[in-house]
Amino acid sequence: MTQTINAGKAAAGSSFYAGMRVLPKAEREAMYAVYGFCRIVDDIADDQQGHRDARMAELDAWRHDLDSLYAGGAPGRAALVADAVRRFGLERADFEAVIDGMATDVDHDVRWPTWDELDLYCDRVASAVGRLSVRVFGMDRAAGLALAHHLGRALQFTNILRDIDEDAAIGRVYLPAEALTEAGIALTTPREVAADPRIDAVARQVAVRAQEHFRQAHAVLAARPRGHLIAPRLMDAVYARILQQMLQVGWAPPRRRIKTNKLLLVATVLWLLVKN
Repeated sequence: MTQTINAGKAAAGSSFYAGMRVLPKAEREAMYAVYGFCRIVDDIADDQQGHRDARMAELDAWRHDLDSLYAGGAPGRAALVADAVRRFGLERADFEAVIDGMATDVDHDVRWPTWDELDLYCDRVASAVGRLSVRVFGMDRAAGLALAHHLGRALQFTNILRDIDEDAAIGRVYLPAEALTEAGIALTTPREVAADPRIDAVARQVAVRAQEHFRQAHAVLAARPRGHLIAPRLMDAVYARILQQMLQVGWAPPRRRIKTNKLLLVATVLWLLVKN
């Protein structure tokens, strides 16, 4: 993906485009910019054709340009997020955390991390994005940080459970080592681990943690904190439903990837608009 990505166009292919579209113009454009940044660095991390050193250099170039932006210099690539940073006070550390998470994937193919390593990874690639987002949504700091922490992890755990086969195909397994070992699965190769029928028990352990994070995120949203919350409510509703569907069918191979029902997505947005 080129550095000149049209963030709004990129967002159009995501499950959350409808949620972002109903935001006021300034917030919507800021979210497109954050989304665009995340798409670019994610594409760098997932570029299976690029050499690791070259991909790491690309991420370091983003760090340099963010440093320049926050120091008041020429933003370079970071011009994409410059207006959102100024308008909503987005914090440098959160952009850095996202890049750190992508750098983990560039440095090595993540395979069976410990629970603690997985939690840190989820914080960087998901909850840090949440921390940027809740600033745009106008949430109070305490409620925003709590929502970013729990909803980010809930969404990322759900993504991991949905993408087991896709990740294994590129040499990655994000399921935790402790749970795999407990299930009696030898840590051999990603494809062999993903093909083991005992992986269902491992996935269900991850699902339990995802459900708890969803529960905590629900509690934050149920308190009706200040802010434009249709987008996080939509993410919560859609992904909680995906997790529930996966729990019903299980993770024993062969697996069928659960997809978002676009009509149901639109209906959920309309319901949220009426509810709010």
